[in-house]
Amino acid sequence: MQRLIGTILFAASLAVTPMTSSIGLAQTAPTETAPARQQSPSGAHGGAVPAPNAAAPAAPAPTGQVAPAAPAPTDVPATIPAPAPSPTPAPVTAQATLPHDLSPWGMFMAADIVVKAVMLGLAFASLVTWTIWLAKALELAAAKARAGRAVRRLEEAVSLDEAAQAITGRKGRARGTVAELVGAAQSERERSSDLGENGIKERAAIALSRIEARAGRSMARGTGLLATIGSTAPFVGLFGTVWGIMNSFIGISQSKTTNLAVVAPGIAEALLATAIGLVAAIPAVIIYNVFARAISGYRATLSDASGEVLRHLSRDLERTRRQAAQQVRANLHAVPAQPAAMPRVPAE
Repeated sequence: MQRLIGTILFAASLAVTPMTSSIGLAQTAPTETAPARQQSPSGAHGGAVPAPNAAAPAAPAPTGQVAPAAPAPTDVPATIPAPAPSPTPAPVTAQATLPHDLSPWGMFMAADIVVKAVMLGLAFASLVTWTIWLAKALELAAAKARAGRAVRRLEEAVSLDEAAQAITGRKGRARGTVAELVGAAQSERERSSDLGENGIKERAAIALSRIEARAGRSMARGTGLLATIGSTAPFVGLFGTVWGIMNSFIGISQSKTTNLAVVAPGIAEALLATAIGLVAAIPAVIIYNVFARAISGYRATLSDASGEVLRHLSRDLERTRRQAAQQVRANLHAVPAQPAAMPRVPAE
């Protein structure tokens, strides 16, 4: 009896062992196949290696006994292949290419017609500024040098006529504003020889002041244009910049993008107008201030020359008056005294 019970238990244990192994395989199959799917080179296409059926054959039953039917092995759940990931397309980035030529000339050629007109006008204004500087600098330097030499000769002279001869050029002609001052004083002295000294001096002073004013206006001719360029060029350049930026914003709205590569060229072309305006305005202001100081110095030199001319004129008039007085005295001494004639009395 005990042997029979032991035999039955032994047979039952043999029958249960395959079932336990089958259940264990069924439970571990998904976990074991997952790494295999990741490491398999064909995992990208969804290929998974199914777990083998590890059911062991049932042990033969002892002789004379009916062996219990072995349970059907539990099927390992089939692993559903994961769908192959579709390749992610690379993000398409709109890359606007900058112009090949970002030099000032290239930006000028790519600018709007209004901005081009502004730039050309400012460039012409800059050319006018430097032309006036060159011509006026040469003229002012020559005039100041000539006036300085004439003033020194006036100071060394004794009379107005001697001063006129001293400032006469090599060709025998008086040149320069100081020569005009001396000539005006001589002309007034000759025309007013029969008039009083005070009137001659007053009229000569008026004539000399008018000559000084005319010479100052002549020397300052062209500097007003420098002042105009210096004050208006920045605003003209700013107008070109505003117009160019407005066109850039219109282009941004039409292209529907705020990429800096699209916006930058138009703004750079607009700012070039302001830069040219400053290039035209800054030298004009500096040159105007330099010429204003130089012309003030030239007028001071002419004022010194006028003073010297009036001094010579005053001396000459006084000398002439003294000479006339001495001549009158000499004539009085030269006339002999004659006795007074006695009236004749008729004889009775």
